[in-house]
Amino acid sequence: MISVRPRRYAVYVGIVAGIFLLFGYFHDPLLSQAKYRFANRLPLSSSDGTSSAASKGKFHWDAVPTRYPLANPLTPLPTGTPKKLPPVQHSFTAETQAQVTRRVERRDAVKATFTRCWTAYKSYAWLHDELAPLSGGTKNGFGGWAASLVDNLDNLWIMNMKDEFEDAVQAATAIDLSMATVETINVFETTIRHLGGLLAAYDLSGDKRLLDKAREFGEMLFKAFDTPNRLPITRWKPQNAVDGRQEAHPVVLVAEIGSLTMEFTRLSQLTGDPKYYDAVARITRLFDAQQGKTHLPGMWPVVVNAKTADLTADTFFTLSAMSDSLYEYFPKMYALLGGLEPVYKKLYDGSMDTAIKFNLWRPMVPDDADILMSGSVRASSKDAARLDPQGQHLVCFAGGMFALGGKLFELPSHINIGKKLTDGCIWAYKAMPLGIMPEVFNMLPCEDRDTCHWDDQKWRKDVKARHAEKDDIDELIKDFRLPKGFSDIGDRRYILRPEAIESVFLLYRMTGEQYLQEAAWDMFTAIVNATESRLANAALSDVSYSKEQLAQNNLNPQMDSMESFWMAETLKYFYLVFSEPSLIDLDKWVFNTEAHAFKRLLPL
Repeated sequence: MISVRPRRYAVYVGIVAGIFLLFGYFHDPLLSQAKYRFANRLPLSSSDGTSSAASKGKFHWDAVPTRYPLANPLTPLPTGTPKKLPPVQHSFTAETQAQVTRRVERRDAVKATFTRCWTAYKSYAWLHDELAPLSGGTKNGFGGWAASLVDNLDNLWIMNMKDEFEDAVQAATAIDLSMATVETINVFETTIRHLGGLLAAYDLSGDKRLLDKAREFGEMLFKAFDTPNRLPITRWKPQNAVDGRQEAHPVVLVAEIGSLTMEFTRLSQLTGDPKYYDAVARITRLFDAQQGKTHLPGMWPVVVNAKTADLTADTFFTLSAMSDSLYEYFPKMYALLGGLEPVYKKLYDGSMDTAIKFNLWRPMVPDDADILMSGSVRASSKDAARLDPQGQHLVCFAGGMFALGGKLFELPSHINIGKKLTDGCIWAYKAMPLGIMPEVFNMLPCEDRDTCHWDDQKWRKDVKARHAEKDDIDELIKDFRLPKGFSDIGDRRYILRPEAIESVFLLYRMTGEQYLQEAAWDMFTAIVNATESRLANAALSDVSYSKEQLAQNNLNPQMDSMESFWMAETLKYFYLVFSEPSLIDLDKWVFNTEAHAFKRLLPL
């Protein structure tokens, strides 16, 4: 998932945001209850000339004419017998009765937290996008299309809450896509949450109502591709598609244009309609053609130009915010398509070779732990690449990505890298006073990834270099609440993010190493203890205070925010790490970036 980050890149991101504002992409929707109706100029027939439900007074997106015709023929889904790919999931041995009892107790504790949150959502925010967990209010930043409901359909099935599932399916199928609470739709977020959620729930349950609704969302999102070059508008005003005046934008976040592949591909697989796959295959070909032409060959910059189809101009490269799921989807698409499309291996190999060399770094820590972090790079060329040793909670997904790539492509070194990245996030959780990792921080990179020993003076010098406020380093460390190893904490929030437990879960399922389950339980208890509110669970404004400091200063860091991914991703991964390994077997399923599981294409 994408999130723009503060501090060191504040100027950079500010420029991007300024351009977005200039184009009118951003809207302040979160508390809006107003409705924007897109159907005020209803077409009377579908694009193929046949009558449609629109002529009967009901707006359907498939009735909106296509202004810029698709290529003929369309790019078909890869054909042939799916490859027998290397196994991803570890072969688990039988548990002792004591192990089963402990695991089930922990799984049930996670389910209890989920049930409490779901009940609060149903009681206070039903059919709204989000529950405000402190006030009991509602937020509607994702179109007002019941994001928390749709995002958690598959969770209700996975957790065997079948009555609640039926209620939610009935509500989801009634969502009206002729109106929204926002004028501008985030196509990426709608794709991963709504379309992904419906597809996964269908894959799990076989309930055709969900596939029908997924296709309805797909038809709407497909209209964002109706531009002169058939590249999508990622911050999209649906009314423009109805009115017939739109083109792709010159300033686009690379993850938002590059992370639509799994959902559109799965929609084509399930419906037999190739147009969805064709739409994203065009984007994939563009990434393939320009992979070696960027300022850091192998990777693509954070900002790209969809209007001119140029993915090379910017000089900022990262696996973190604004780029993340682009890279995550390469091995996942390879698995989803049964290994029948080799371009995704090529894209993974090229981008990860570059990221390993330039973006990954080992932090100097007091216990000399052999861990890795992933930072950001400014590069006018590969010979002038400059690392910023920044850590982000969001980039904790990379451990699972490297491990999955290592398994699928038989690269043991990538599995090891994935383990060290995941261990880095576990370390950052344990190092903080509340046991919860902050959003953004800096540490001192080791000069050598293989050999690195703690040097207190070097750390203190780095702290001073990053803070000119005081000359007394001890006061700086105290005032900025910096645990040993952290030179700066640029964003002290925890917004109920899933990325760390995502990689812990995936590494556990891939390696079977028991310490990962224990780490998951420590993370879960720390998060619940700090975030549980009177209704559900709340994001935190600052995780750098200890419990004692919070009590002494009468501080409450809880914020009135609970994004849908808390239940849909974070609690799902916690639940699955304590479930039987056969539940969502990684050799049969692959997760999208919102933790929605799609069936893999497998050999018979």
